[in-house]
Amino acid sequence: MFLLNLLRRVQMPKFSMQFSMWNTFYIKPNEIGILYKRSDFKKILQPGTYTYFGRHWCVKTYDLNQPEAKIENLELLLRTHATELQPYLSIVRTAFNQTALVRCCQSWVSIPPNQLRAFWRGFIEVESHIFNLEESLELPAEFVEQLRGIPLNGLKKFQISESDIGLLYVQNNFVRPLEPGEYAFWSVNRDVAVRTLGRIVPNPDFPLEDVLIEKHPDFVAAYCAIVRLQERQVAIVRYLGKVIAILPPTSRKLFWRGVEVEVIDISNDAKLPANLVSELLAGSQEVVLLSRNSLHIREVPAQHVGLLYVNQEFQTQLQPGIHAWWLFGRSFQTEVFDLRLQNIEVSGQDILSKDKVPLRLNLTAGFRIQDALRAKNGLSNVADFLYKELQFALRAAVGEQTLDALLENKGAIDASISEYIRAKTADYGIEVDSVGVKDIILPGEIKTILSKVVEAEKSAQANVVRRREETAATRSMLNTARVMEDNPVALRLKELEVLERIAEKIDRIQVNGSLDSILTELIRINRQ
Repeated sequence: MFLLNLLRRVQMPKFSMQFSMWNTFYIKPNEIGILYKRSDFKKILQPGTYTYFGRHWCVKTYDLNQPEAKIENLELLLRTHATELQPYLSIVRTAFNQTALVRCCQSWVSIPPNQLRAFWRGFIEVESHIFNLEESLELPAEFVEQLRGIPLNGLKKFQISESDIGLLYVQNNFVRPLEPGEYAFWSVNRDVAVRTLGRIVPNPDFPLEDVLIEKHPDFVAAYCAIVRLQERQVAIVRYLGKVIAILPPTSRKLFWRGVEVEVIDISNDAKLPANLVSELLAGSQEVVLLSRNSLHIREVPAQHVGLLYVNQEFQTQLQPGIHAWWLFGRSFQTEVFDLRLQNIEVSGQDILSKDKVPLRLNLTAGFRIQDALRAKNGLSNVADFLYKELQFALRAAVGEQTLDALLENKGAIDASISEYIRAKTADYGIEVDSVGVKDIILPGEIKTILSKVVEAEKSAQANVVRRREETAATRSMLNTARVMEDNPVALRLKELEVLERIAEKIDRIQVNGSLDSILTELIRINRQ
C-alpha cells in the first residue's frame, strides 16, 4: 500500500496531464443520444450525464419532440446493431409496391415505396401502417376521416358531393365510379385523377364515351342509358318530359339512367307529325335551338302556297302552316308563293311616240299566281318576268300611236298592254287582273306648245259664242219691233216699261197733261 501511494505521488504530473482526455456528455430529458467511438456505434444513451476517457468519443443527440429518427447510415446500423437499436426505434420499411402511413401523436407522415424510416419509441406514440399498392390505391375509409384537412405527399384526396358522381382514372384509364363521399388515393409514381359529373344533368359530357361503352359495360349498365341508332333512325331524348337531345343516325350516346328515348324511323317519311312540330318548334328556346341543326323548317303563311323539293325533285304542295322534315340523308328546298293580288310598278319609262315626241310613262299592273308549280317550273323570277314584259308591251303600245291619239284615248294603251301581257302569262299560271297607265309626262317645251294650242282653241271658241249671242240678240230685237209696229197696245206697254225703269232712278216726277206726251217730253229734255 505504501509503495502504491508512493507511486501515485511520483506519477502525479502524468495523471494530471491525462485528466483532460475525459469527455463528458449531457443528454437532456427530451433528447436521446447515440454514442460513437471512431464513428463506430457503441450504444444508445438515455437522458443523463456520461463521461468517457479518450479523444475519439462523440455523441449525436436527437430531439424526441421530432419523432422521426434521421440517423446516418441507418441501414448499416440495423444490420450490425439491430439488437441494440430495436428497443428504441420503430422501423418502417416499404418495398417497391408499398407505401406507409405513420402516426406520431397527432401528426401523420406518408412514406413512399423503397424507403427505410425510423421513429423513436416511447416519448411520442408512434403507429405505422403499410399499404400494398398492387392490391389497391385507395386509402381505407377510417384513414380518410383521420387525415381530413392534413396534406400529405403522394396522397390525393377527393370530395364527391351528393349531386355528383366521380369517375376515377389512373394513368388516364378509367377504373371505377365513385359515389358521393370522401376518398384518398396513393399517387406515387402514377397519375390519379377524378372527373366529376353532375347527376342532376341527364346528359353530361362523358369523357371518351366510346371507350366507356366498349371497355366498361358494367359501369354503363349500372349507371347509364345508352342510345344506339341505325343508319335511318333518329332519336329524341326527354328527361322529365322535356326534350334534352336530338341524336342523328348511326350515333351512340350515354345518358344517366331515367331518361326517355323515342327512336324514329325516317327511311320512308322524313316529315314530322304535327305533335312533334309543336313540341320541337313551339317549346322553350333551348329545345328550338336543338331542333335547328336537325330539321328543315318552313312556315307557309295564310293565302300562300309552298312547293317542296327533296333531292332536287318536286314532291308536293304545302298548305298554310308550319312544316318540318328531318335533314339527315336528304336535301330539302322549299319555296313559298303569295296567292293574293299583287301590284307591280313600271316607272320612268322614256318612250318615243309615233310622231317622235319623247314621253315618260308610269305603268301599274295587278296580278295573282294561279298555279305556283307552273310559275316555278317556267320562270326563275316572276316579278322580273312581269316587269320586262310590261316594259315591252308599253313600248309597243306607245310607239304605234301619235301624241294626239295617246292624249285623246289613254284607254287604248291599257287595252293593248293588257291583251299582250295576258297572252304572255297564261302559260305560266299567272293571271293579270288589271293594267293601267298612271302618268304621261311631257317634256317642258311640248307642254308650252300644248298650252298655247289650248289657249288659242279656247279663245276661238269664246269668240264664236260671243258672235252667236250678239246675232241672237239682234234677231230678237227685230222680232220685237215688228210686233210693236203692228200692235199699238204693245208699243204703249213697252213705253210704260221704260217709264218704270226711269222712275226707279228719279225721286219724283210731275206730270202736266196726259200720259201720251210723257215720253215725248222726256226725249226733248234729253236732247237739250
